[in-house]
Amino acid sequence: MNIAVKLMQKFKDRDTQNKLKVYQDKVQLIRKRNLEAWDDGQLLAESLRLQKEAESGTPLDELLIAAYALVCEAAKRKLGLNPYDVQIMAAIALHERFLIEQHTGEGKTLSAVMPAYLNALTGKGIHVLTFNDYLAKRDAEWMGPIYRFLGLTVNSVQAGMSLSEKQEAYAKDITYVTAKEAGFDYLRDTIALNEADTVHRPFHYVIVDEADSLLLDEARVPLVISGDSPSSRSDGFRFAEVARQLKRDEHYDFDEFQRNVYLNETGAAQAESLLGCGNLYDSHNSHLLTSLNCALHAESLLKKDVDYIVRDGKIELIEEYTGRVAENRYLPDGLQAALTAKEGLYSIAGGKILGTITIQHFISLYPQICGMTATAHASAMDFEDIYALQVLQIPPNRPNIRIDHLHRIYTHKEAKLMALVQEISSVHRTGRPILIGTSSVEESAILAEALAVAGVPCHVLNAKNDAEEANIIAKAGETGAVTVSTNMAGRGVDIRLGGVDPTQAEVIAKLGGLYVIATHVNESVRIDDQLRGRSGRQGDPGASVFYVSLEDELLLRFGIHKAARAPRQDEALEETGLSSKITSIQRIVMGQNFDIHKELNCYSDMVEDQRRILYAERLKILKGEQPLSPAEQRVRLFYIDEFWADHLAYVSYLREGIHLESLASRNPIDEFHAQITEAYEQIPSKINIASENMLEKLGGSNDPAEWEKFGLKSPASTRTYIINDQYLQSKRTSWTGTTVFAYWLRTVARPIFKLSKY
Repeated sequence: MNIAVKLMQKFKDRDTQNKLKVYQDKVQLIRKRNLEAWDDGQLLAESLRLQKEAESGTPLDELLIAAYALVCEAAKRKLGLNPYDVQIMAAIALHERFLIEQHTGEGKTLSAVMPAYLNALTGKGIHVLTFNDYLAKRDAEWMGPIYRFLGLTVNSVQAGMSLSEKQEAYAKDITYVTAKEAGFDYLRDTIALNEADTVHRPFHYVIVDEADSLLLDEARVPLVISGDSPSSRSDGFRFAEVARQLKRDEHYDFDEFQRNVYLNETGAAQAESLLGCGNLYDSHNSHLLTSLNCALHAESLLKKDVDYIVRDGKIELIEEYTGRVAENRYLPDGLQAALTAKEGLYSIAGGKILGTITIQHFISLYPQICGMTATAHASAMDFEDIYALQVLQIPPNRPNIRIDHLHRIYTHKEAKLMALVQEISSVHRTGRPILIGTSSVEESAILAEALAVAGVPCHVLNAKNDAEEANIIAKAGETGAVTVSTNMAGRGVDIRLGGVDPTQAEVIAKLGGLYVIATHVNESVRIDDQLRGRSGRQGDPGASVFYVSLEDELLLRFGIHKAARAPRQDEALEETGLSSKITSIQRIVMGQNFDIHKELNCYSDMVEDQRRILYAERLKILKGEQPLSPAEQRVRLFYIDEFWADHLAYVSYLREGIHLESLASRNPIDEFHAQITEAYEQIPSKINIASENMLEKLGGSNDPAEWEKFGLKSPASTRTYIINDQYLQSKRTSWTGTTVFAYWLRTVARPIFKLSKY
């Protein structure tokens, strides 16, 4: 098996080298088109000629050499940037729809300009999807002079823009926008009752920046648009109080590593007594069981200052992959209400969901997708399976000379913290800059406090102000800088040695460059690589090291603390095999998460297929492609939206309880598909009947005032938000073997054997 794997890898490596050789040859052709002697007018005239060629149907591949030569010359004249050969190679790969892995500091932003320009020549418009608003605005402003010099238009979309501002931004040849905002705008378009109220053009070509963060880490995040609703107190306080009175082990068990909590027999009886509801497992009490499970989950598994913070009287979730406060993000309604009740706060009712789409499904709407990131190779299988994207590693402009030390492993967390503080203090005294990656807001606060006691000042990155964060990151390479970050995923800013001072850069280089220290290993090797990759940019010296404790969550989950059998000690362990065991665990977990991802997609993919079929029909009506009167058009659009929203509510209801099917030995996914298919097939007839009845009431009136009188209008207000369902990934249900047994005992065995209620 190993021989087969090695042969396959050898074949892939040879294929990659052949491809890079072809790209290198094209780079030479681009370089030969020396345009230095051309004046600005000649360059613009050439760009306009290429536009006409592209719009007349000339294949873009035939225009690539000329187009890229133009961009290279424009970059030199307008920005003083002369693209490296490897940047041009990356740009060619992007046009050929690859997901490129380009090391941090290699200039992905400039690489993207070439394929963006080439594909925008068709006049169809292209999108560059970024991780946050700050990066969208920064990159559009930074690279904008190149596009405009060559006669193309460019803009960025920002959250909070008016309808007209967004329409103008999306009408540009190149639009920089976050994946989330573009997705929200798409959802708004899907409920528009007039074409004039839409903002998107037909999707064409997209470049996904920070591709691993958007295409994998955030892929399953559902974007939601709902009717607005006021704040209200919910029944969650009742369940929160019950959950607080239940005791671990006595009333419930949970495995905090697999994110699972469940009542035992004694706990169910105690809950029934406190709720006064009779048998909790009777079908008419299913809503109580769901609410109680949510309350138990919030009480036992969601940790304040790790999973969420409370600020200004509101729950604010913390992003798993960046450690930052997540704006406009909520847990699924039941769990969000339970968490709010746990903290004794008012909850915001979710409102009727009008439309939803995952980031993965939204990005797949683009016919042509490519992406770029510094860390993709470790997840190549995921990219190929989900998006049919092949990963291509682009060689660095200068060899990477960063030193990656073996993990330093300690028996317990206190020893690890003590060693961290000693190491950071010692290195800080030399003036060498240090970047520290922590696992949570809580851990970053503990470390910052310990460093303060040791007399080491530091910047802590866990805010939600992207511009402020970018400024701090940009200075993280300066002499004496100590920066503590919850995570570097999606930060999108380069760390230069010495900042903007070249003399300072020389001094820091002699000290060994940026020193990256991690306080834990992540489940994904790719996330670790993101942190490591901040050091050693463009051939700079640098180093990285991971500090690990046998009490860290990942190691405890796999029992390495038992396998190591090391006595408690303050010094690092010398067992070299532990590092390779940790790497093996990471590979296993990545494989498990991939399988979970695929399984969960089975639920969302069919709903998305149904949405696309219905929306295609809706779009024809909206664009007037069907012979309908204005009244018929408005009525049908209204009822399509009405019954789709009802369908989404039914889907959500099914999804919450579908695990019960496994109790009856039925496959939950098959049952889910069968039930939503049956429900979906009823939608056309419901739309027809409701439309006929309404048109009869209207008497065929085409007066908009008459339509509004009968309620045929858009919601008075809507809100868009993100559902953070990542907690479902490890265990999608609280129905474990123990719970199933408890269910069987209470619903089947009790009446047969005449067991007492308690």
